[in-house]
Amino acid sequence: MMSILMSTREVADYLKVNQKMIYTLVAEKELPATKVTGKWLFPRHLVQQWVENSTINFPEPVGQVSATKGTVVLAGSNDVLLEQTMALYNREYQGRMAVFANVGSMGGIHALRRNLCHIAPSHLLEEGGSGQEKGKMEYNFHFAWQELKSMPVVVNFCRRRQGLLYRKDNPLGISGIADLGKPGLRLVNRPLGTGTRLLLDNLLQEQGLSGEKIKGYGLEVGRHLDVGLEILANRADVGPGIEAIAGILDLGFLPLHWERFDLLISRAMFFERTIQHFLGILEHQGVAELAAGYRGYDLSLAGKMIFQGEE
Repeated sequence: MMSILMSTREVADYLKVNQKMIYTLVAEKELPATKVTGKWLFPRHLVQQWVENSTINFPEPVGQVSATKGTVVLAGSNDVLLEQTMALYNREYQGRMAVFANVGSMGGIHALRRNLCHIAPSHLLEEGGSGQEKGKMEYNFHFAWQELKSMPVVVNFCRRRQGLLYRKDNPLGISGIADLGKPGLRLVNRPLGTGTRLLLDNLLQEQGLSGEKIKGYGLEVGRHLDVGLEILANRADVGPGIEAIAGILDLGFLPLHWERFDLLISRAMFFERTIQHFLGILEHQGVAELAAGYRGYDLSLAGKMIFQGEE
């Protein structure tokens, strides 16, 4: 398995430049790096993300994916309540259909840029913290601007509670992020580009923990549900996930963070009838009833447009 941390030489080889250029990029505070025992180390996923975010002159997409034939395409972060809401929409609007691709929050924004979808569900926490209080953190705008170079319409789907999933009897006595550093603990993780992975990495950094030293940090599964199933199967002891999964699978749950889960929508598509029909389902009483059947959801902002710096 590839190391999570890269050396200066490895980054130079990866970028096909000499090592002096790497030091220059670090000095100019462009290239993500950390200094450990006097040596520069580079988190592999951040280097890859830096390269992608620095890419310019993307080829123009050929045409805009149309919603006029009754199909709305969502691509991005997965969520239990969102899946149920889409099923409700498909039942309520005969002849219309909502379909979903689980590609993670960043994958959804990439798909939106390439006009492969109409709506990108996303919960990417912006730099500046991962505190406990609801409504105090900003999401998605910075990432959307970096990728799209223009702001999409942002509509809230829900707030939901993120935390750590573990067996109900909590045999390892997990009471905080710091406990992920316990010897022998087995983690199951979410992929790079997901909002859950971004949150976990931020929390680990705050605790001064290196993911590379946690057994299972590189074991990635595609859905919150899969994290819970790995724990139930005793292939892992703990993993990041939403509270709803703890309720579904009867797992233990350590709450860490309320987050905003938004729908990012291309401005060019926002007023198409199919898109508006889908957004209209958020006001349906059935959605509130669905949410009431799960733990860890707050619909107080559902269906409302979100503006940067306001909530």
